[in-house]
Amino acid sequence: MAKEIIIDKPLDMHLHLRDTQMLNLVAPLSAKYFSGAIIMPNLIPPVTDKDMLIAYRERIKKAIGDEIFKPYMTLFFKSDYDYKFLESIKDELSAIKLYPAGITTNSEGGVEGFDIEKLKPTLEAMSELNIPLCIHGESNGFVMDREAEFIPIYEKLASSFPKLKIIMEHITTAKSVEALERYENLYATITLHHLLITLDDVAGGMLKPHLFCKPIAKRPEDRKALLKVALSAHPKVMFGSDSAPHPKHTKEAPGCAAGVFTAPIALPLLAELFEEHNALDKLQDFISTNAQKIYNITPPSKLVILQKKQMDIPLSYGDIVPMMAGEKCSWRIKEIKVK
Repeated sequence: MAKEIIIDKPLDMHLHLRDTQMLNLVAPLSAKYFSGAIIMPNLIPPVTDKDMLIAYRERIKKAIGDEIFKPYMTLFFKSDYDYKFLESIKDELSAIKLYPAGITTNSEGGVEGFDIEKLKPTLEAMSELNIPLCIHGESNGFVMDREAEFIPIYEKLASSFPKLKIIMEHITTAKSVEALERYENLYATITLHHLLITLDDVAGGMLKPHLFCKPIAKRPEDRKALLKVALSAHPKVMFGSDSAPHPKHTKEAPGCAAGVFTAPIALPLLAELFEEHNALDKLQDFISTNAQKIYNITPPSKLVILQKKQMDIPLSYGDIVPMMAGEKCSWRIKEIKVK
C-alpha cells in the first residue's frame, strides 16, 4: 500500500477565482498546491477584451504573491469576436468560455439560443487560430435533464467545426461520457465533487447547501460512468475542480448560491478516491498529463508530495465553507517542491 505519491505539475482546468477580496482569499489556496489553472472569465462585468484579460491576470498575480503558479486566462464568449481581434489576443489566452445565457453564476450575458450561423464567424476564427472552446453545457429545461438536452448542441458544434477543440466542462452524466467517444474533437473536465456525490447526497436528507452546484449532481449510474473514465485516466478527460467560492451567508440562505469550494482540499481527496479504487497510478495523468497534451501547455515545475496520513478538513477558509468541512481525509499534503 502506497505511503506517499508525487504529483508533477498538478493542474486545475476549471477554476473560479472571483475578484477583489474573494480573489485575495482564494487565489493563494490554489496557487500553493497547483502549477496552473484555467481561470473562468464570468466576473461582473465579464472578461471580454484584451485590456480586461491582462488586468485580471495582473490582479491574480498580485493576489498569489510569490507562489509559482500560471493562470491560463480565458475570455467570455461573444459572437462578435472576429479573426482580427482573436489573432491580436491569441498569445494572451488559453481558451474562450461559452455560457448559455443565465444558466449559472454571472452568465446573464451568455449565448441565447444556438444559431450556428450567428456563431460561425467566431468559431471558424477560433478553429483557424487553434483556440479551444470551453462550454458550460446545459439547457434551460428540467434541472436533471439540462446536460443531456445540451448534447445535441455539442454534437452539432463538433461536426460543424471539426478542427475546433471543444471542452465539455464539468460533465455529470453517462450520456456526456458516451459523447466523448463519438467525436474526435470533444474533450471533458470532471470535478472532484461529481466523482464523490450524487443528488441524494445534496437533497436526499437534510439539504446540504455546500454541495449545491450547477450542473447539479446526478444519479448513481452517472457517477459510475464519470468514475470509470477518470480512474482509467481516459486521455480525453482531465481534472477541473469548478471550485466556486461563495460567502457562507449566500450559501446558507434562501436562494442558495450554486458552487462547491474544493480548491485547497482537492489533491488529498483525489488521492483518497483513487486509492480506494486501486488507481493511484492513474492520478498523475488525470490531474496533469492529459491536460498538458490537450491544451498543449507546459506548466511551471512543481512537485506535490502527498502522504497517507489523516487530515482534518477545515470548517472554513475565511468566510468560505469547503466541501466536507469538519470531516477527515486519509491523505494530506506533506511537501511542495518547486524546481
